[in-house]
Amino acid sequence: MIFFWAFVIGGLICVIGQIMFDVFKLSPAHTLTTLVVLGAILDGFGLYEPLIDFAGAGATVPITSFGNNLVHGALEEAKQHGIIGVVTGMFEVTSSGISAAIIFGVIGALLFKPKG
Repeated sequence: MIFFWAFVIGGLICVIGQIMFDVFKLSPAHTLTTLVVLGAILDGFGLYEPLIDFAGAGATVPITSFGNNLVHGALEEAKQHGIIGVVTGMFEVTSSGISAAIIFGVIGALLFKPKG
C-alpha cells in the first residue's frame, strides 16, 4: 500500500501545481515558490512529517519537501545553537542536494552541446 499512497500523494501535489499553472495562470517561478512555501508552512505546523511517514517518496520527492527540509533543519539547529542555528540549519540540511545539482549541471554542460 505504501506505493499506492506515494503515488496518490505525490500525484496530488503535482495536480496542485498543474492547477496553479492552468487555472491561476501562475508562472513556473511563482508555482515553484508557492509549493516550497507550502511545504515550509506544513512543516512549521508539524504536518509534513506525518505526511512523509504516510506517503514516503510521494511526499519527499516533490518540491514541497525542499521547504520542509529548510524549516526542519532550521528548527533542529535552533534548538541546539540558538538563533545562529536557524541560518546554519537551513544550509546544513539542503547543502548536499544543492551541491549535487550544481556539480551535475556543470558536468552536463561540459559533456553535452546545447542545440539551437
